Amino acid sequence: MSTDGIDTSRRRFLLASTSVVGAVGVVGIAIPFIHSMNPSARAQAAGAPVEVDVSKLSPGERVTVEWRGKPIWVIRRTEQNMADLESLNEKLADPQSTMPQQPEYAQNLHRSRGKSPEIAVLVGICTHLGCSPTYRPEPGARDMGGKEWKGGFFCPCHGSKFDMAGRVYAGVPAPTNLVVPPFKFLSDSVVLVGEDGGAA
Repeated sequence: MSTDGIDTSRRRFLLASTSVVGAVGVVGIAIPFIHSMNPSARAQAAGAPVEVDVSKLSPGERVTVEWRGKPIWVIRRTEQNMADLESLNEKLADPQSTMPQQPEYAQNLHRSRGKSPEIAVLVGICTHLGCSPTYRPEPGARDMGGKEWKGGFFCPCHGSKFDMAGRVYAGVPAPTNLVVPPFKFLSDSVVLVGEDGGAA
Protein backbone atom coordinates (compact mmCIF):
# COMPACT_ATOMS: atom_id res chain seq x y z
CA MET A 1 0.00 0.00 0.00
CA SER A 2 1.40 3.28 -0.96
CA THR A 3 1.73 6.08 1.51
CA ASP A 4 2.15 8.62 -1.17
CA GLY A 5 0.00 11.66 -0.58
CA ILE A 6 -0.40 11.05 3.19
CA ASP A 7 0.45 14.03 5.32
CA THR A 8 2.35 12.41 8.25
CA SER A 9 2.90 15.69 10.04
CA ARG A 10 -0.85 16.22 10.17
CA ARG A 11 -1.29 12.68 11.52
CA ARG A 12 1.25 13.34 14.25
CA PHE A 13 -0.47 16.60 15.13
CA LEU A 14 -3.84 14.87 15.42
CA LEU A 15 -2.37 12.10 17.57
CA ALA A 16 -0.66 14.60 19.85
CA SER A 17 -3.79 16.74 20.13
CA THR A 18 -5.94 13.73 20.95
CA SER A 19 -3.47 12.61 23.61
CA VAL A 20 -3.41 16.04 25.21
CA VAL A 21 -7.19 16.29 25.22
CA GLY A 22 -7.46 12.78 26.69
CA ALA A 23 -4.93 13.57 29.41
CA VAL A 24 -6.76 16.77 30.31
CA GLY A 25 -10.01 14.82 30.51
CA VAL A 26 -8.50 12.20 32.81
CA VAL A 27 -7.09 14.91 35.09
CA GLY A 28 -10.43 16.73 35.00
CA ILE A 29 -12.22 13.59 36.18
CA ALA A 30 -9.56 12.57 38.69
CA ILE A 31 -9.35 15.87 40.60
CA PRO A 32 -13.00 15.96 41.73
CA PHE A 33 -12.86 12.24 42.49
CA ILE A 34 -9.76 12.58 44.65
CA HIS A 35 -11.18 15.73 46.25
CA SER A 36 -14.37 13.85 47.12
CA MET A 37 -12.30 11.42 49.20
CA ASN A 38 -11.09 14.21 51.51
CA PRO A 39 -13.17 14.86 54.64
CA SER A 40 -15.65 17.69 54.22
CA ALA A 41 -15.23 20.97 56.08
CA ARG A 42 -18.13 19.91 58.28
CA ALA A 43 -16.46 16.59 59.09
CA GLN A 44 -13.19 18.36 59.83
CA ALA A 45 -15.02 20.83 62.07
CA ALA A 46 -16.78 17.99 63.91
CA GLY A 47 -13.45 16.55 64.96
CA ALA A 48 -11.79 19.86 65.70
CA PRO A 49 -11.00 20.88 69.29
CA VAL A 50 -13.66 22.97 71.02
CA GLU A 51 -12.98 26.00 73.23
CA VAL A 52 -15.15 26.41 76.31
CA ASP A 53 -15.32 29.62 78.32
CA VAL A 54 -15.56 28.57 81.95
CA SER A 55 -15.38 32.08 83.40
CA LYS A 56 -19.19 32.34 83.61
CA LEU A 57 -19.71 28.95 85.19
CA SER A 58 -20.84 29.35 88.77
CA PRO A 59 -19.95 26.63 91.29
CA GLY A 60 -22.20 23.66 90.62
CA GLU A 61 -23.03 24.67 87.06
CA ARG A 62 -22.46 22.55 83.98
CA VAL A 63 -22.22 23.43 80.31
CA THR A 64 -22.52 20.89 77.50
CA VAL A 65 -20.62 21.17 74.22
CA GLU A 66 -20.22 18.73 71.36
CA TRP A 67 -16.92 17.23 70.31
CA ARG A 68 -16.66 14.47 67.72
CA GLY A 69 -20.40 13.95 67.96
CA LYS A 70 -20.31 13.33 71.70
CA PRO A 71 -21.73 15.45 74.52
CA ILE A 72 -18.93 16.89 76.62
CA TRP A 73 -19.76 18.15 80.08
CA VAL A 74 -17.69 20.91 81.61
CA ILE A 75 -18.55 21.43 85.28
CA ARG A 76 -17.33 23.81 87.93
CA ARG A 77 -17.60 21.87 91.17
CA THR A 78 -18.30 23.45 94.51
CA GLU A 79 -15.88 23.36 97.42
CA GLN A 80 -18.21 20.86 99.10
CA ASN A 81 -18.15 18.68 95.98
CA MET A 82 -14.37 18.64 96.13
CA ALA A 83 -14.34 17.80 99.83
CA ASP A 84 -16.84 14.97 99.35
CA LEU A 85 -14.83 13.17 96.68
CA GLU A 86 -12.37 11.52 99.05
CA SER A 87 -15.12 10.35 101.41
CA LEU A 88 -16.65 8.29 98.59
CA ASN A 89 -13.61 6.17 97.76
CA GLU A 90 -14.86 3.02 99.51
CA LYS A 91 -18.11 3.08 97.53
CA LEU A 92 -16.53 3.31 94.11
CA ALA A 93 -15.39 0.65 91.65
CA ASP A 94 -12.24 2.50 90.53
CA PRO A 95 -11.65 5.38 92.97
CA GLN A 96 -8.08 5.99 91.78
CA SER A 97 -9.08 5.94 88.11
CA THR A 98 -6.52 3.30 87.25
CA MET A 99 -8.45 1.96 84.26
CA PRO A 100 -7.15 3.58 81.08
CA GLN A 101 -10.18 5.52 79.88
CA GLN A 102 -8.75 8.90 80.77
CA PRO A 103 -5.54 10.77 80.10
CA GLU A 104 -2.77 10.12 82.59
CA TYR A 105 -3.07 13.65 83.97
CA ALA A 106 -6.67 12.89 84.99
CA GLN A 107 -5.79 9.82 87.04
CA ASN A 108 -6.23 11.57 90.34
CA LEU A 109 -8.93 12.21 92.91
CA HIS A 110 -10.46 15.09 90.97
CA ARG A 111 -9.90 13.56 87.52
CA SER A 112 -8.86 16.98 86.32
CA ARG A 113 -5.69 18.93 85.65
CA GLY A 114 -3.83 20.50 88.54
CA LYS A 115 -4.29 24.08 87.38
CA SER A 116 -8.02 24.17 88.17
CA PRO A 117 -9.07 20.93 89.85
CA GLU A 118 -12.59 22.25 90.41
CA ILE A 119 -13.17 22.04 86.64
CA ALA A 120 -14.29 18.59 85.49
CA VAL A 121 -14.40 17.64 81.80
CA LEU A 122 -16.26 14.43 81.04
CA VAL A 123 -17.76 12.62 78.08
CA GLY A 124 -21.47 12.56 78.92
CA ILE A 125 -22.04 8.95 77.89
CA CYS A 126 -22.57 6.07 80.30
CA THR A 127 -19.87 3.43 80.02
CA HIS A 128 -22.48 0.67 80.20
CA LEU A 129 -24.55 0.89 77.01
CA GLY A 130 -24.01 4.46 75.85
CA CYS A 131 -27.00 6.23 77.43
CA SER A 132 -26.60 9.82 78.59
CA PRO A 133 -26.76 10.10 82.39
CA THR A 134 -28.63 12.94 84.05
CA TYR A 135 -26.84 15.56 86.13
CA ARG A 136 -27.88 15.23 89.77
CA PRO A 137 -25.69 17.67 91.71
CA GLU A 138 -28.00 18.11 94.71
CA PRO A 139 -26.56 16.36 97.80
CA GLY A 140 -29.04 14.36 99.84
CA ALA A 141 -31.57 13.87 97.02
CA ARG A 142 -34.13 11.40 98.38
CA ASP A 143 -34.52 9.46 95.18
CA MET A 144 -30.75 9.06 94.97
CA GLY A 145 -30.26 7.55 98.40
CA GLY A 146 -30.79 10.48 100.74
CA LYS A 147 -27.87 11.70 102.81
CA GLU A 148 -25.56 9.12 101.25
CA TRP A 149 -25.83 10.90 97.93
CA LYS A 150 -23.16 13.60 97.52
CA GLY A 151 -24.17 14.67 94.04
CA GLY A 152 -23.10 13.32 90.69
CA PHE A 153 -24.67 11.64 87.68
CA PHE A 154 -27.38 9.01 87.34
CA CYS A 155 -28.11 6.88 84.29
CA PRO A 156 -31.88 6.21 84.32
CA CYS A 157 -31.60 3.45 81.71
CA HIS A 158 -30.01 0.86 84.00
CA GLY A 159 -29.35 2.65 87.28
CA SER A 160 -25.63 3.38 87.14
CA LYS A 161 -24.38 6.14 89.43
CA PHE A 162 -21.27 8.30 89.18
CA ASP A 163 -19.86 10.85 91.60
CA MET A 164 -19.00 14.46 90.78
CA ALA A 165 -15.70 13.32 89.27
CA GLY A 166 -17.47 10.83 87.00
CA ARG A 167 -16.22 7.86 89.06
CA VAL A 168 -18.59 4.92 88.93
CA TYR A 169 -20.12 3.46 92.07
CA ALA A 170 -19.42 -0.22 92.77
CA GLY A 171 -22.16 -2.74 92.03
CA VAL A 172 -23.88 -0.88 89.19
CA PRO A 173 -24.07 -1.96 85.53
CA ALA A 174 -21.51 0.57 84.24
CA PRO A 175 -18.08 -1.10 84.36
CA THR A 176 -15.83 1.96 84.34
CA ASN A 177 -15.70 5.65 85.19
CA LEU A 178 -16.99 8.21 82.72
CA VAL A 179 -14.41 8.95 80.06
CA VAL A 180 -12.26 12.05 80.42
CA PRO A 181 -11.49 13.44 76.95
CA PRO A 182 -8.15 15.10 76.17
CA PHE A 183 -8.25 18.71 77.25
CA LYS A 184 -6.07 21.55 78.43
CA PHE A 185 -6.39 25.05 79.81
CA LEU A 186 -5.61 27.82 77.33
CA SER A 187 -6.02 30.36 80.13
CA ASP A 188 -7.72 30.63 83.52
CA SER A 189 -11.04 31.04 81.75
CA VAL A 190 -10.79 28.89 78.62
CA VAL A 191 -10.62 25.11 78.31
CA LEU A 192 -9.74 23.45 75.02
CA VAL A 193 -11.49 20.09 74.63
CA GLY A 194 -10.01 17.62 72.17
CA GLU A 195 -6.37 18.53 72.50
CA ASP A 196 -3.93 18.32 75.35
CA GLY A 197 -0.67 19.00 73.60
CA GLY A 198 0.49 15.50 74.50
CA ALA A 199 1.07 16.67 78.04
CA ALA A 200 1.03 14.07 80.76
